[in-house]
Amino acid sequence: MKYRKKPVVIDAIQFVDTAERIREIQEFMGGIAILVDYSDRNNPTFKIDTLEGVMTANVGDYIIKGVKGEFYPCKPEIFEATYEVAE
Repeated sequence: MKYRKKPVVIDAIQFVDTAERIREIQEFMGGIAILVDYSDRNNPTFKIDTLEGVMTANVGDYIIKGVKGEFYPCKPEIFEATYEVAE
């Protein structure tokens, strides 16, 4: 059988390594503390508690708010193939 993904509008924000964007992500995620890991200076990351466990967001990933209010990271190529701007 074949299935089509239901059209659903989501909220998302892209992880960019700037102080302003990190504050925006923090607000987007309900004010939780965001700790960006700079142990690899060329690849800042932060951890997100998801329904499936802890996932890592890399610069360029989108942070998606799911239909149950949960958050999870999504690689840009998957995001762009799956979502388009909603009016």
